[in-house]
Amino acid sequence: MKQHRTSLKDLAAELGVSIATVSRALHNSHEVGEDMKAKVRELAQIRNYRPNPFAQSLRKEAPHIIGVIVPNLVTHYYASVLDGIEDCARRNGYSVFSANSHEDHEREIQAIESFVSLHVEGIIACLAQTTVDYSHYEQLHAMDMPVVFFARTCLPQMFSQVVGNGDEAAYEATVHLIETGSRRIAFIGGPNHLDMVRRRKHGYLQALKDKNIGIDRSLVVCDKIDFEVARKATIELLRRPDRPDAILAFNDIITYAAFDAIKHERLRIPQDVAIIGFTDGENAAFVTPRLSAIMDQAHAQGTKACELLLRNINGDKKIYKEIVPMILKIRESSEKNGSGMAGPNEASRLF
Repeated sequence: MKQHRTSLKDLAAELGVSIATVSRALHNSHEVGEDMKAKVRELAQIRNYRPNPFAQSLRKEAPHIIGVIVPNLVTHYYASVLDGIEDCARRNGYSVFSANSHEDHEREIQAIESFVSLHVEGIIACLAQTTVDYSHYEQLHAMDMPVVFFARTCLPQMFSQVVGNGDEAAYEATVHLIETGSRRIAFIGGPNHLDMVRRRKHGYLQALKDKNIGIDRSLVVCDKIDFEVARKATIELLRRPDRPDAILAFNDIITYAAFDAIKHERLRIPQDVAIIGFTDGENAAFVTPRLSAIMDQAHAQGTKACELLLRNINGDKKIYKEIVPMILKIRESSEKNGSGMAGPNEASRLF
């Protein structure tokens, strides 16, 4: 029978510590106490641990590696961000390993542990929606591992970040809905603990206040980022006697869930319910009616995140916050009663 090769992960699990701690102990790092070093070395000898030759070759021979963690790789937004990262990395002699957390905190931790084992030179990450404990990133900071966040971020005092101006974008989109006749505007978002959700919801609420539109908290629905969850929530809103006459949707998954729900209820877009969604995909221009969208400039976000990471890898310890402006594209889905209809030539605004 083929014998199992002992890994850093095996040693870490048996000792009840992180992979990073085991790695540092084996490399005689000053960040690990002598007692822990002795325990790690003893167990490594007992378990006949040998360093992974693949990981060693990555350090010594192969191109420099950076790791990227995304919550949902199949969406257009994250694929575009990754494309921007890869383009920038390739120009600078780096290769990219990507990991999909599937919006799961534990998978996010596992991805980080794998990257540490492979000795990546830095990590670019977007938080999973279930991540509320950031201790795994604090450990990376203690290891002096370069990290840059994009979109969904945490620990701004420790790490650089690249975000869109979601608050301003949500504000302008909400104002547009009001100015084209909508009054009961719903916001359908993701978990409230995500900074990305808070920014976009803040812009929406501020626009209602500035336009003297009463805020109905029952029209603000923030739940799991999931197609079926968002679709069900939208249908429940639309079946109310005081249903919303417009929807601002947090991201592409929620946008298309809401769009589908409106169609399912046989309501007209935009006459009965107008809709604008945060989505970077090309599909927005090809549904019927064509969807008004707030576009993230995802490729540019990926490029900027990679540039900041490379600065950090090369010794720049400054913490940056870069804001990539979004683009509001006005199409048919938000022009209620045909007022100011964009028609064949859609209107765009960069802000």
